[in-house]
Amino acid sequence: MPGLTANPSAVLAVACVAITIVALARGRMAADMAMAGGVALLILTGVLSPTEAFSGLASPSILTIALLLVVSQGVIETGLIQWIGPALFGRTKSAFAAQLRLMLPVGAMSAFINNTPLVAMCIPVVQDFSRRSGIAPGKLFLPLAYAASLGGVCTLIGTSTNLVVNEMWVKSGQQSFGLFDLAPIGIPVAIAGFIYIVIASRWLLPSRGDALLGAAEMRSYAAEVRVTGAPIAGNTVEGASLRGLEGLYLAEIDRAGDRIAPVEPTTRLLEGDRLVFVGDVRSVVSLHRMRGLAAETDQKAKLQGSPHNRFLVEVVVSETNPLLGRTIREARFRSVYDAVVVAVSRNGSRLENVKLGSIVLQPGDVLLLETQEAFLNAFGDSRDFLLARRIEDSAPVRHDRAWIAALVVAAVVAVAATEPFGFTMFHAALAGALAMVATRCCTGAQARKALNARLIFTIAGSLALGAALDKTGVAKSFADQIIALSRGSELATLAAIYLVTFILTELLSNATAAALVFPIAIAAANGQGIDPKVGALLVMIGASASFATPIGYQTNLMVQGPGGYRFSDYVKFGLPLGLLAGTVAILATQSLLGASGL
Repeated sequence: MPGLTANPSAVLAVACVAITIVALARGRMAADMAMAGGVALLILTGVLSPTEAFSGLASPSILTIALLLVVSQGVIETGLIQWIGPALFGRTKSAFAAQLRLMLPVGAMSAFINNTPLVAMCIPVVQDFSRRSGIAPGKLFLPLAYAASLGGVCTLIGTSTNLVVNEMWVKSGQQSFGLFDLAPIGIPVAIAGFIYIVIASRWLLPSRGDALLGAAEMRSYAAEVRVTGAPIAGNTVEGASLRGLEGLYLAEIDRAGDRIAPVEPTTRLLEGDRLVFVGDVRSVVSLHRMRGLAAETDQKAKLQGSPHNRFLVEVVVSETNPLLGRTIREARFRSVYDAVVVAVSRNGSRLENVKLGSIVLQPGDVLLLETQEAFLNAFGDSRDFLLARRIEDSAPVRHDRAWIAALVVAAVVAVAATEPFGFTMFHAALAGALAMVATRCCTGAQARKALNARLIFTIAGSLALGAALDKTGVAKSFADQIIALSRGSELATLAAIYLVTFILTELLSNATAAALVFPIAIAAANGQGIDPKVGALLVMIGASASFATPIGYQTNLMVQGPGGYRFSDYVKFGLPLGLLAGTVAILATQSLLGASGL
């Protein structure tokens, strides 16, 4: 790029960004650490001031994401996902069917709702479904993020980038785009994208992610629960989604003293049934958070403190424990430790045909306890137990507050979509997060944990990289050179407009990429005698096609952790999608030009 080599700041900016991208691509360093290194280099080389480098942390869009994470935590802690998940996914065990059932409604909704809150609301639902169905999270989370982006290109209000381009279009003296002016191009792009995702994901998406359990979690527990009501009572085992659970199976049913085993999928469950499950620790945690089930013990009501301050603790009984040789009930375990045994494992396997209270404690028994912080303070280093560790995310679900969480989510989405009285998406997220904590849908501690600092810093760091390329003129020079190469051909001009927008949106923010390319695209279209409206619409499509890198768009980063993705996963799966979207968009615009539709 002529002229830039004489600009030391531009050379340094390109070098810093290149080093950061290489670090991300190699995958040996966490994304937030790679971003931190890149931002540090930009500051130390003088390309950006500290204020410019860290301005992203004060950006309303970044703060909105942080607040939406708190709203999502309220959805999780109230069990609202147990209502949404079955309605969205049904009982499918097929990744193909699950992707379609996920992408179609998400794509439709993202045409009218900003995709950031939509993806944030869907993440806990998809995590829960992945655990229940056994479908790898890696097969679901990128389809979620990409479906939201594809749906956003179908209408003018689908993404904020579309509105930015429309604003520049109006300021250039043109009439505003209509709500569905983008649809003749956006809908074919979305359909082609959906088809590509469901076909290519079988080979290009990884079978890994947070929801898959490691070997350390595979100790087999016996856990007992009691059917307390809907939606379990009156339903069959299969209808209640208790069959084929990841890492968990229903071994037997005790109905008024009668033992039912093996349990058939068509067996109808009744209120008061005692269900005996066998599974790993994480699956037992999920079991105790299901609506319509409760621990099969009368001791929980006698525990001290609020139920919402409790959690599960895994302990290993030592040879010096004073309760050895007695049953859990005879030893009055709850009175001694202020903790209730909810599951037991012995030598890595379950105990057959015995109730929890009748189990005789032996050295090496692994117990899963429901208790609170005082237990760890008192017995964490006690000789009674060889090990005592807290199980993360095991607090009891507040099913009674699910309706409150539903109202909060509905209000957040409605305000974000309509922006009444000057309220923005940031205001909606702020009010929603405050409401979740104030109504005790989630506690302050849970809200603080939901604020994923690594995610927030990674997104803010990506904005700093884009700011460096913008400030030093690298981005504009790159765009000018690409457009210049296309002179003399209508098809080449349309391809260049899309390609330069697509490349820049992977490195800059979507709005920044669109703002840089828009005037160049309009000038290039006018120079070729093409309706400039086509150039503006292609910029909208290209700026939303952030598929090839995790830093291309904030929703890409939001699903990286839950899906267990590496940088290379985005490149090999997202790059072909971005090129396909461009090909379809260009063909659609040419078709419109040929039909004199624009």
